[in-house]
Amino acid sequence: MDNAIAVFQGKNIRRTWFNDEWWFSVVDIIEVLTETGRARKYWSDLKKRLTEEGFELSAKIGQLKLMSNDGKEYLTDCVNTKNAFRIIQSIPSKKAEPFKQWLAQVGYERVQEIENPELAQKRMKEIYRAKGYSDDWIEKRVRGIAIRDELTDAQKNPEIFWALEIS
Repeated sequence: MDNAIAVFQGKNIRRTWFNDEWWFSVVDIIEVLTETGRARKYWSDLKKRLTEEGFELSAKIGQLKLMSNDGKEYLTDCVNTKNAFRIIQSIPSKKAEPFKQWLAQVGYERVQEIENPELAQKRMKEIYRAKGYSDDWIEKRVRGIAIRDELTDAQKNPEIFWALEIS
């Protein structure tokens, strides 16, 4: 995949495809959320604070080449989506608040799904419906997933596998 730019509220966030996922410029995220003219200084200070909190920067930040305003590529601190959300959580900003609320809601929903796995299946069906899939297609998909899971479990346990073959 080619490098691309994500746009958030009319501002560019540089990103690149690396290790089968999107990685985003940390400085761009900070600039958009804080509206500071000193995003690099803000990032420098935030790195210190994150390190003090136990966030392992060296394992979670990648130096990747991104296109700069001068048309040249420079090594830039980048994070994947998961770590971008973690950094956003550390930014006190009105613009960051909707992300924080959304993350809290998603976290709450996942805890509910752990307690009641049927909620996860319901959410999956709603996502497929929102993407325009028919109810018939969705039901076939759910059955296909269940059958694949059952076969995978059976392959891990030969006793179950032979019992499935017989029945």
